[in-house]
Amino acid sequence: MYVLGMAFGQAKVTRQHWRNAFFAGFMLFVMGNGALVWALQYIDSGIVALIVAFEPLIVVIFQWKMKARKPGLLTIGGIFLGVVGMALLVGQPEFAGDSNWLAAMVVILFGMIAWAYISVWLTDADMPNSVFQAAAMQMISGGAVLLVIAVFTGDYMKFNPGAVPEKAWWSVLYLVIGGSVVAFTAFNYLIKKVSTEKAVTNTYVNPVVALFLGWWLNSEKITGQSIVASVLLLGGVFLINARMLIPKKITEPTGA
Repeated sequence: MYVLGMAFGQAKVTRQHWRNAFFAGFMLFVMGNGALVWALQYIDSGIVALIVAFEPLIVVIFQWKMKARKPGLLTIGGIFLGVVGMALLVGQPEFAGDSNWLAAMVVILFGMIAWAYISVWLTDADMPNSVFQAAAMQMISGGAVLLVIAVFTGDYMKFNPGAVPEKAWWSVLYLVIGGSVVAFTAFNYLIKKVSTEKAVTNTYVNPVVALFLGWWLNSEKITGQSIVASVLLLGGVFLINARMLIPKKITEPTGA
């Protein structure tokens, strides 16, 4: 992706570009994705996706603090629904007594905060004009740090390529193309072209898809309380973004 960006004759990449890319890559891939992958040891994938649906609410808070964009009534209502939904989700008896589950929840929360913060920060960051280069630089930086962490924690030595089934390799290829080349490049494009709230509206769909696929393909349990929590969480996210669908009033010019 980086070479592809260069092939299109983009402006020269500067040291400042690399510094910003390293910071963004660390927050997005080490603090964000790394946290989620670690937490998947203890929490079902569908539940993790549902928790991440709370992220637009965190984005709104950062927009308020960093961009002085005070939330309106719909947004406040959305935050309220989201908080209630999250409380229902994490307050289920089968989860509340599991210390590993609670620790994973805390790690996910920090990851969400990191991703939400950097999503707002990136809108004004000095990055290459090429979205291919910008996305590639962030992935190179974040991936390098994750590799170093894997070596120092011993996880790298646990990896045996021969033990990985063929289906898993195809899954990795899909994530490389669909999740990295396509999706993350699109994310970098949207961050610069539209508001941050719009860029994270993918959380409308992800939790529903993940809950269904987790139940269908991985025999993950879906409780009634989780379904209620999901409705409240997604309702909160919808209210936060609904104000973007309301047309602004056009003020008629005065005078002759």
